[in-house]
Amino acid sequence: MDPNTTIPTSYYTQEPKKSLFNNLGGLFIELFETLVVFGAIFAVIYLFVAQFHKVSGLSMYPTMHDGDYLVTEKVSYRFGEPQRGQIVVLKNPRDESQDFIKRIIAVPGDTLKVEGNSVFVNGEKLNEQYLPPNTPTHSGAFLQEGLEIKAGKNQYFVFGDNRNHSSDSREWGSITKEEFVGKAFIRYWPPKSIGNLTDK
Repeated sequence: MDPNTTIPTSYYTQEPKKSLFNNLGGLFIELFETLVVFGAIFAVIYLFVAQFHKVSGLSMYPTMHDGDYLVTEKVSYRFGEPQRGQIVVLKNPRDESQDFIKRIIAVPGDTLKVEGNSVFVNGEKLNEQYLPPNTPTHSGAFLQEGLEIKAGKNQYFVFGDNRNHSSDSREWGSITKEEFVGKAFIRYWPPKSIGNLTDK
């Protein structure tokens, strides 16, 4: 070779081609990192912001139906107090691995009584417009007929809207705020029933 011959520098600077294995490995690592980030975001949302629930059973019929899907928001009760009439998701007092959906009937400081198939709060018959007319409310093992009970500090009483087919505070008494998972916010399935649950 002539010592004066110029050799293109590209002969020395060209990078070797990466193998398909290396390309796939890089893509896998990027995908894994993305999944980890999204997983962490989902975990934060699930623990502190919102949770998805499927209604199982008929204890809230006709307001909620078996098979309905809803979003339960967890923020309101971290900064405010549960209110009478709100639909809530709570831990089953007898089995914390199971969630219930009920309606708040009495809050701390309220007096509650079931008498003559009606509910009385603070001495007045409760106007339950969310129930079909003339829906009877029977007493239970805990909230017996004509017995007036006062909700103490951090005590809430919850009933199912389907009064004849609901395990609720009439049977097992009050629950605490800490037992609430959150407030039922939006029903997103089935399509014909999509809507806000905070005004039900």
